[in-house]
Amino acid sequence: MSRVRGSKTVTIGDATLEVPSFVSASNERTTAPRKKHFRQRAHCNPLNDGQFYAPVMPSEMDWRGHYEELYARAEAATEDARARSEAVKIRFADVGCGFGGLLVRLSGVFPNKVMLGMEIRDKVSEYVRARCVALRRDHPGEYENISCVRANAMKNLPQYFEKGQLEKLFFLFPDPHFKAANHRRRIVTTTLLAEYAYVLQEGGILYTITDVEELGTWMSDHMSAHPMFERVPESELTIDPVVPLLYTGTEEGQKVERNSGSTFLNVFRRVRNPHA
Repeated sequence: MSRVRGSKTVTIGDATLEVPSFVSASNERTTAPRKKHFRQRAHCNPLNDGQFYAPVMPSEMDWRGHYEELYARAEAATEDARARSEAVKIRFADVGCGFGGLLVRLSGVFPNKVMLGMEIRDKVSEYVRARCVALRRDHPGEYENISCVRANAMKNLPQYFEKGQLEKLFFLFPDPHFKAANHRRRIVTTTLLAEYAYVLQEGGILYTITDVEELGTWMSDHMSAHPMFERVPESELTIDPVVPLLYTGTEEGQKVERNSGSTFLNVFRRVRNPHA
């Protein structure tokens, strides 16, 4: 596990925020998998048909193999099937989770929330799943609320989550797809925002951050123009325990920090359905 070595100050509008700086994770005296055995190219075309499983609908997905301890605890606590289902329902989704750094850190901040990483690259998703299992083995009673699936969220997100199921949705350091011809591959578009609004509950939060200014502006413009989202005020961001981890809680964020790069944060709230 990585350790906090200090902090740095970032500016959010007129406010400042202290974010942690992490020492690189060490696998010493752990059973964690080694990243070198799961390396894969960083970029892929999400519009290509992937030859991997996706459920037809959320009810088809059996999550027991991902959260065995949570299921066992829920079954021991109540015989009410609905109550058991609610206890193990996924509430946070990290789309394009990379090597799972954010999941690991959020697990301790929100121990009662079930979280899922979604990663399109097969070897990387396999690594995150193995990492979660190893963390539970090395730290009994912890990290039982995180797991990962290989999935293409641009195509299949509503097949994994019910309407209004998610409380938080993360898109951290997504592929910028610089060429204009490839902008349709970006994870934030007008069409996709309608799907994100569908799976987010009213008041749910969509977090994005990037080190590419043009992409940050693109995401801000698209979310600001969408009728189902509103920007979260800076005053709320400075007291949100998630926000500091957006900067340095992921492997990509730590790389940006090492290179003294700039970051562009956009956080939006899913508004109430005006026709409800």
